[in-house]
Amino acid sequence: MTTILTGGVGKAEVADAVERLALAGVEVVVSNDMDAATRLRAGRADYFLGTCQTGAGASLGVLVGLMGSAVCHTFGRSVPSEGEINALLDQGKKVFGFAVDQIDAVAPTLAGAIAART
Repeated sequence: MTTILTGGVGKAEVADAVERLALAGVEVVVSNDMDAATRLRAGRADYFLGTCQTGAGASLGVLVGLMGSAVCHTFGRSVPSEGEINALLDQGKKVFGFAVDQIDAVAPTLAGAIAART
């Protein structure tokens, strides 16, 4: 089972968008930054999807500080392609940030790429 944590201002909306996909082997848990960092570091979760108004700062601020930038990536206000997402997953990225107004475009593609790896 792959666990995706959601956080930030749109955490419930991201969870809803991912849950609507009904991806086999994927569990979605609404979280907060500190809990997410703790769970990720302990191996009790696999990925984090965070949102804020710009997708650049508050979406990942705490997680970058606690997890390190090597596992974090922000899309900001852009909508990534499936290829870009897969390249980031190949690099070991586990923590992603994006703008709250991009949830419907980013969350399903990101979650689908994560699910394809399980």
